[in-house]
Formats: sequence, structure tokens, C-alpha cells
Amino acid sequence: MPFAAQPQAEPVTGRDKRRIVIVVAVLVAVLAGVGIWAAARPGSYGASKNGCITVTLPSTTGGALLHQCGAAARATCRQAFVGSGNVAALTRPQCRLAGLGPDRRRR
Repeated sequence: MPFAAQPQAEPVTGRDKRRIVIVVAVLVAVLAGVGIWAAARPGSYGASKNGCITVTLPSTTGGALLHQCGAAARATCRQAFVGSGNVAALTRPQCRLAGLGPDRRRR
């Protein structure tokens, strides 16, 4: 059975307010630190460059990451410049950034 009468709330003291402020400040500092770290260190798969491609593709679970280097990247880029689909369209700019575009042979 619920309380017959609602119990009185205890008053918040100055000490309690300081604790709340400190906990909130620490939480904000931790979240800011994580945000800065995530922006500065995006992960092991950085931007496409030096013969490696990193492409984010749409997937049934939200997104898929395609990361390839060397012969596999060259083969994927060849297919991207020959093909005409959504995956090819998303892959071509990353191939150019990696120096694997069709215009690299003309130099």
C-alpha cells in the first residue's frame, strides 16, 4: 500500500549543491575530452592517400567501411571507373585522392 501521506522532501544544502556542480563539471570535462580526442584521432583508417582507399558505403545496418591498399585498391578503382552504380560513384573520388585515378597514367 502506498504511503498514507507523502514524506517531506529534505532541503538541499549548500554542500549538496557544490557536489552536484562538481559532478556536472567533471562529466562535462570528460565528454569534452572524448570529443576532442575523437576529432583529433579519427581511427586507423584515415583519409584515402598513398595508394590506400577508405570508402564509406550505405549498408542495411547504416554504413559499411571499405578500406583497401595496394593491388586490391587498384582493382577496386579500376572497377569503379568502369562501373556506373552508387558504389562506383562513391569510390571514384577516394581513388583520385589515393592517386589511383585513370588520370594518373597521363603524367
